[in-house]
Amino acid sequence: MEIKLKKIVFYSYLKCSTCRKAAKWLQSKDLEFQLIDIVKEPPLVNYLNLALEQFSFDKKRIFNTRGKAFQSLNIDIYGLSKEEIIKLLLSDGKLIKRPFLIYEGKKVILGFNESEYTKQFL
Repeated sequence: MEIKLKKIVFYSYLKCSTCRKAAKWLQSKDLEFQLIDIVKEPPLVNYLNLALEQFSFDKKRIFNTRGKAFQSLNIDIYGLSKEEIIKLLLSDGKLIKRPFLIYEGKKVILGFNESEYTKQFL
């Protein structure tokens, strides 16, 4: 049986319980991932562009809409250009939906949903 190495970049916030659940799930399946603190080091611009392309039907999906940082913004996401959204997301990692995973450099997975993770990684 051939073992395929899967590349997962995992942007996480240490105080986020959903991020901890996702990391625990990945570890339980022996999946290796690169862990990055989303607050100290927000996702790369090309990853944010990828997310915006992937979720172009709803730009708001990329944002952590439940967080205080987002709620204090009081702006219309749909009125912003792609460049303005990226600049905003880079300004504060807490604005980004997490966990924020990049799989094999070409697929963005937002949040943690066990069945979606199973479908993607197993």
